[in-house]
Amino acid sequence: MFTITQQHADLHDWEQLIRAEYQEVPGLCLTRRQAQRLWNLDPEMCDTLLQEMVADHFLRLTPTDRFVRADVDR
Repeated sequence: MFTITQQHADLHDWEQLIRAEYQEVPGLCLTRRQAQRLWNLDPEMCDTLLQEMVADHFLRLTPTDRFVRADVDR
């Protein structure tokens, strides 16, 4: 069973990993479902992470519902 601190650490670790992937592959363009499958995340965790990164202006959601880096034109 996870404590709040462990859960926060897990979210932070996942966010760091996902940011690193998007930095390594600037053209990465994923749907919510593709991101969930790529990182083997449950839907709730995936949504939380993606929404947090959009709120931080690291990612943006395209009109075709794909997540891309906010600083990359697409």
